[in-house]
Amino acid sequence: MGLVSYESVMKRVSDAAMRSGRDTSEITLVAVSKTKSAEEIIRVYEEGHRDFGENRAQELATKAPLLPDDIRWHFVGSLQSNKTRVVRPLSHLLHSMDRRSLASAWVKGPGMPPPVLLQVNVGDEGQKSGADVEETASLIEWMTGLGLEVKGLMAIPPIPDQPEASRRFFVMLRELRDRVAVQNPSIVELSMGMTDDFEIAIREGASIIRVGRAIFGSRN
Repeated sequence: MGLVSYESVMKRVSDAAMRSGRDTSEITLVAVSKTKSAEEIIRVYEEGHRDFGENRAQELATKAPLLPDDIRWHFVGSLQSNKTRVVRPLSHLLHSMDRRSLASAWVKGPGMPPPVLLQVNVGDEGQKSGADVEETASLIEWMTGLGLEVKGLMAIPPIPDQPEASRRFFVMLRELRDRVAVQNPSIVELSMGMTDDFEIAIREGASIIRVGRAIFGSRN
């Protein structure tokens, strides 16, 4: 993989936005670089890309010092509360805020905590992280009161047989965002869509997509 695949993903993003009547500037592509080396990340960085995603605290802590300071690191994986001290100083945005204990840990430390997205378990899957749909509004209110900047919602739908199967979960997340934004106008971002279904997510209103395999190839 490499630059050709990155360029093809950017073209697919642009085409999907155009078909949806949206501007490409409304959509942030997070290049998910988990298991990838600093050298592989640099090749995409040198194309002008700045938003990269990691899902393991120690891997992020190891890579970040080796790479340019202007990279915006998105933490997209499940996070243990005791690992926040590692991830917090490096993060531009935490996508996987999902519970009160993690929020309480995230606010601790010097300065303002980086903003977060509330992860919602849209498929109601017992093995998957994320807040229940019904508790989304109350959790946002509680976390905002704690001092967190909650910028939007994130979801990882059930693994689909076909990409089109993800659409109903993207619609669900968008409609949930619209409902909670009535009381919380700062809730604007929708982080949804990955390699197999990001074009559908863009059609349904994604503002952030998380794409790894289509850019970097299979995990190392």
